[in-house]
Amino acid sequence: MLNYVWPLALVVLSNVFYQICAKTVPGGMNPLASLTITYIVGAVISLVLYYMLNPGANIVREYSKLNWAPFVLGLVIVGLEVGYIYAYKAGWSVSTAQIVQATVVAVILIFVGYLIYHEALTWNKIAGIAVCLAGLVLINIK
Repeated sequence: MLNYVWPLALVVLSNVFYQICAKTVPGGMNPLASLTITYIVGAVISLVLYYMLNPGANIVREYSKLNWAPFVLGLVIVGLEVGYIYAYKAGWSVSTAQIVQATVVAVILIFVGYLIYHEALTWNKIAGIAVCLAGLVLINIK
Protein backbone atom coordinates (compact mmCIF):
# COMPACT_ATOMS: atom_id res chain seq x y z
CA MET A 1 0.00 0.00 0.00
CA LEU A 2 2.80 2.43 0.90
CA ASN A 3 4.50 1.80 -2.46
CA TYR A 4 1.23 2.83 -4.10
CA VAL A 5 0.58 5.96 -2.01
CA TRP A 6 3.98 7.58 -1.43
CA PRO A 7 4.63 8.58 -5.07
CA LEU A 8 1.36 10.50 -5.31
CA ALA A 9 1.88 12.00 -1.86
CA LEU A 10 5.27 13.25 -3.09
CA VAL A 11 3.63 14.68 -6.22
CA VAL A 12 0.96 16.47 -4.17
CA LEU A 13 3.45 17.90 -1.69
CA SER A 14 5.84 18.92 -4.45
CA ASN A 15 3.03 20.48 -6.48
CA VAL A 16 1.90 22.60 -3.52
CA PHE A 17 5.42 23.94 -3.05
CA TYR A 18 5.85 24.26 -6.81
CA GLN A 19 2.82 26.55 -7.06
CA ILE A 20 3.99 28.62 -4.09
CA CYS A 21 7.47 29.00 -5.60
CA ALA A 22 6.17 29.80 -9.10
CA LYS A 23 3.88 32.48 -7.63
CA THR A 24 6.78 33.90 -5.58
CA VAL A 25 9.37 34.34 -8.35
CA PRO A 26 10.35 38.02 -8.06
CA GLY A 27 8.12 40.20 -10.23
CA GLY A 28 11.01 42.02 -11.86
CA MET A 29 12.99 38.86 -12.61
CA ASN A 30 12.86 37.26 -16.03
CA PRO A 31 11.28 33.80 -15.61
CA LEU A 32 13.88 32.19 -17.86
CA ALA A 33 16.73 33.54 -15.73
CA SER A 34 14.96 32.16 -12.67
CA LEU A 35 14.64 28.78 -14.34
CA THR A 36 18.38 28.51 -14.95
CA ILE A 37 18.83 28.34 -11.16
CA THR A 38 15.87 25.97 -10.85
CA TYR A 39 17.36 23.52 -13.33
CA ILE A 40 20.89 23.72 -11.93
CA VAL A 41 19.53 22.85 -8.48
CA GLY A 42 17.33 20.11 -9.98
CA ALA A 43 20.22 18.60 -11.96
CA VAL A 44 22.54 18.54 -8.94
CA ILE A 45 19.87 16.99 -6.70
CA SER A 46 19.01 14.41 -9.38
CA LEU A 47 22.65 13.42 -9.76
CA VAL A 48 23.21 13.16 -6.00
CA LEU A 49 20.02 11.11 -5.49
CA TYR A 50 20.91 8.87 -8.45
CA TYR A 51 24.16 7.83 -6.76
CA MET A 52 22.69 7.72 -3.24
CA LEU A 53 19.82 5.44 -4.26
CA ASN A 54 21.87 3.30 -6.66
CA PRO A 55 25.24 2.42 -5.11
CA GLY A 56 27.77 1.46 -7.76
CA ALA A 57 25.59 2.90 -10.53
CA ASN A 58 27.00 4.07 -13.84
CA ILE A 59 25.28 7.16 -15.21
CA VAL A 60 27.01 6.88 -18.59
CA ARG A 61 25.50 3.40 -18.99
CA GLU A 62 22.10 4.87 -18.10
CA TYR A 63 22.53 7.61 -20.69
CA SER A 64 23.15 4.95 -23.34
CA LYS A 65 19.50 3.88 -22.88
CA LEU A 66 18.09 7.30 -23.84
CA ASN A 67 15.26 7.76 -26.28
CA TRP A 68 13.41 10.90 -27.34
CA ALA A 69 11.26 11.20 -24.20
CA PRO A 70 13.75 12.88 -21.77
CA PHE A 71 14.58 15.51 -24.39
CA VAL A 72 10.93 16.34 -25.08
CA LEU A 73 10.21 16.20 -21.34
CA GLY A 74 12.86 18.90 -20.86
CA LEU A 75 11.09 21.12 -23.39
CA VAL A 76 7.71 20.40 -21.82
CA ILE A 77 8.94 21.18 -18.31
CA VAL A 78 10.25 24.56 -19.47
CA GLY A 79 6.81 25.23 -20.98
CA LEU A 80 5.09 24.32 -17.72
CA GLU A 81 7.40 26.42 -15.60
CA VAL A 82 7.35 29.49 -17.83
CA GLY A 83 3.60 29.17 -18.38
CA TYR A 84 2.84 29.16 -14.66
CA ILE A 85 5.22 32.01 -13.87
CA TYR A 86 3.74 34.18 -16.63
CA ALA A 87 0.20 33.19 -15.61
CA TYR A 88 0.87 34.37 -12.08
CA LYS A 89 2.50 37.56 -13.37
CA ALA A 90 -0.63 38.12 -15.50
CA GLY A 91 -2.79 37.98 -12.40
CA TRP A 92 -4.01 34.39 -12.10
CA SER A 93 -4.56 33.41 -8.50
CA VAL A 94 -2.71 30.43 -7.10
CA SER A 95 -6.03 28.83 -6.13
CA THR A 96 -7.51 29.10 -9.63
CA ALA A 97 -4.69 28.64 -12.14
CA GLN A 98 -3.82 25.14 -10.95
CA ILE A 99 -7.44 24.00 -10.85
CA VAL A 100 -8.23 25.33 -14.32
CA GLN A 101 -5.18 23.74 -15.94
CA ALA A 102 -5.56 20.46 -14.05
CA THR A 103 -9.19 20.18 -15.11
CA VAL A 104 -8.44 20.86 -18.76
CA VAL A 105 -5.48 18.44 -18.68
CA ALA A 106 -7.61 15.75 -17.01
CA VAL A 107 -10.25 15.99 -19.73
CA ILE A 108 -7.64 15.89 -22.50
CA LEU A 109 -5.86 12.92 -20.90
CA ILE A 110 -9.07 10.91 -20.81
CA PHE A 111 -9.11 11.12 -24.60
CA VAL A 112 -5.35 10.59 -24.90
CA GLY A 113 -5.71 7.46 -22.76
CA TYR A 114 -8.54 6.22 -24.97
CA LEU A 115 -6.97 7.05 -28.35
CA ILE A 116 -3.30 6.24 -27.73
CA TYR A 117 -3.25 3.76 -24.84
CA HIS A 118 -6.60 2.06 -25.51
CA GLU A 119 -7.88 2.74 -22.00
CA ALA A 120 -11.59 2.32 -21.48
CA LEU A 121 -13.83 5.35 -22.05
CA THR A 122 -16.59 4.63 -19.57
CA TRP A 123 -19.79 6.48 -18.74
CA ASN A 124 -18.19 7.37 -15.40
CA LYS A 125 -15.35 9.13 -17.22
CA ILE A 126 -17.81 10.94 -19.49
CA ALA A 127 -19.79 12.04 -16.43
CA GLY A 128 -16.50 13.12 -14.85
CA ILE A 129 -15.76 15.28 -17.90
CA ALA A 130 -19.15 16.95 -17.50
CA VAL A 131 -18.47 17.56 -13.80
CA CYS A 132 -15.01 18.98 -14.60
CA LEU A 133 -16.45 21.36 -17.19
CA ALA A 134 -19.21 22.42 -14.79
CA GLY A 135 -16.53 23.01 -12.18
CA LEU A 136 -14.63 25.27 -14.57
CA VAL A 137 -17.78 27.34 -15.06
CA LEU A 138 -18.40 27.53 -11.31
CA ILE A 139 -14.83 28.41 -10.38
CA ASN A 140 -14.72 31.24 -12.89
CA ILE A 141 -18.03 32.89 -11.95
CA LYS A 142 -17.26 36.23 -10.40
